[in-house]
Amino acid sequence: MVDRTVVVLFPGQGAFDGPALAAANRQYPQVAQTFADIDEVSQELFSRRLTDIVLGEQPVGIAELLADDPWVSQLAIYGSDVAAYRILADQGLRPDVLAGHSLGEIAALVAAGAYSIKDGARIVAQRVLVIGEQQLTEGRMVAVATEAGRAETIIGLIGDPMLAVATENHDGQTVVSGPAQSLEQVRGIAAQLGISTIELNSPFPFHTPILAPAAPVFAARIRHLDQNPLTVPVYSPILQRYYEPGDELSELLSQHFVKPVKFAEGIRQLHGEGLRYFVESGSLSALSKLVNKIVPDGDVTTLSSLTLDGKGTLLLDTALAVLRSTGLVGALSPAEQLAALLAPGVNRDAFAAFWAATGAEITELVQRRLAEFGGAATVSATPAAPAAVASPAASPVAAPAAAAGNGSGSEVDRDTLGADIRSVYAAALEYPEEVFTEDVLLEAELGVDSVKQIELMSRVTTKYGLPEKSSNFRLADYDTMGKIVDFIHSALHNGVQAGI
Repeated sequence: MVDRTVVVLFPGQGAFDGPALAAANRQYPQVAQTFADIDEVSQELFSRRLTDIVLGEQPVGIAELLADDPWVSQLAIYGSDVAAYRILADQGLRPDVLAGHSLGEIAALVAAGAYSIKDGARIVAQRVLVIGEQQLTEGRMVAVATEAGRAETIIGLIGDPMLAVATENHDGQTVVSGPAQSLEQVRGIAAQLGISTIELNSPFPFHTPILAPAAPVFAARIRHLDQNPLTVPVYSPILQRYYEPGDELSELLSQHFVKPVKFAEGIRQLHGEGLRYFVESGSLSALSKLVNKIVPDGDVTTLSSLTLDGKGTLLLDTALAVLRSTGLVGALSPAEQLAALLAPGVNRDAFAAFWAATGAEITELVQRRLAEFGGAATVSATPAAPAAVASPAASPVAAPAAAAGNGSGSEVDRDTLGADIRSVYAAALEYPEEVFTEDVLLEAELGVDSVKQIELMSRVTTKYGLPEKSSNFRLADYDTMGKIVDFIHSALHNGVQAGI
C-alpha cells in the first residue's frame, strides 16, 4: 500500500484576501493567467472582467466584493483557490487527496482535472444565476459557537422547516442557514444561552431547503460541460465519500445546494487514513485553523497560501519552504524550471513534448538574439537540459554578506556568523540572544515550531545569498542553534571554495 501524506484543502464562502492576492500576483504569473481565463467567462455572462475588480491598482476586500453583484465574490473566491493550486502544482507539489469546503469543492474538482478552469468558472457563475432566477426566500448563513447537536436543538425550538445546519466545522462551531427572520431568532436564543454567533460573508443561504427548487435547474444548466476523469482523488465532505469514476458530477454538484458540509467528519476520516499535511489552497487560513481544532493533538501540519503574516510576508512562500524541507516538494529539474518560467500551468508532459519538438529552434533563436544584443555568453545547444533557468518564485539575493566584508574568496569566521544568526532568531522570536546556546533544542526547549523554523532558515540563507536548499534537506537534522550555524558556515565555506 502506498503511503498517502498530503491533502490540499480549498476554502469556500468568505475566503478572499485582496492584499495577499496582490502580493501573489506580483510574484507568480499563475494568478493573472487564472483570472484571465475567468475573465472570458465573466465577460461572456456578465460583460465585465473580474481581473479589473480583484487585481486593480488597489487591493479590495470581501466586503467590497459582496457589495457588488453576487457573481463577483463567488468567482473571486474560486479564482483565488485555483490560482493558489496552480502555483503549488507548478512548484512541484503532488498531493494525494484534494478536498473542498462548500464552494471550494468546485475548485477541487477543477484542480483534479474534472473540468477546465473556464468551465469551473461557468459552474460557479451558473450557481449564482440559477439561484437569482428562482426568486427564492431571502436568506443568510450564521456561524454558531456550538456543536451540531445543540444547534439542531435551537433550530427545533423555532420550527421553521427552511432552517438547517449547513456546515459542521468542528465541535465548537456549526453554521446554520435559512430565512433571515428565522436566523434572527436563532441568534436571539443563542445569546440567551451564552452562545456567540456571527453572520458569514455569503450572498445566499447555501446548504438549506430554501435552494431545493434551484437544484434541478442548475444540474440541467451545467450538464453539457465536458467532464474528464480525475487525476487526483477528491474527497467530498458533502457527499461524505470520494468522487468515483461513474459519478455524474452535474447531479452531485446540484446536491450541494441543500446538503450540509460535514467538514469535521471529513477531516477525521482523512486523518484516519494517515494523511498528515493539510495545505490550504486559497485565501485566509480558516480551514487550517479548523483542522487544528478538529485534530488538536499536534499530529498534523497545516500550511496556508494566499495569506499574509503580521509582517506582510506571503505564507505561500513559507508553505513551499516547509514542503521542500520535508521532501514533499522536490527541487524542480532544469526542464521543470523552464516550464514554470515560460508556461506556468501547462501540463508537464505537454511542455516536454513541445520542448523536444521545438527546443533546438528556440535555443538557436536565443543564441542569435544574444549575439545581436551584444552578449558574450554562450547558450548550450542542448534543449533538453536548460541548466540555469531561475524559478519564478525565487527572489534575487545579494552576494554572501559575511564573505563580502572580508573580500572575495575569504573565509567566514564561525563565531561572528553564529552571533549574527542568533541575533536574527532573537529579533524574530523576541527572545534574548543568550537563550540561543549551541545545544538548545529549538522546538523541544524553545517551542519554535517547524513552520517558524523553516521561515527563519529561509531568512538566514537569503541574507547570506545562499542557493535554495536541495531536495534532500531535512529540517530535523538541524534542531539546535549550533547545527544551524554549522550548516550555514559550511555552505558559505563551500561557496567561497567554489568562487561564488
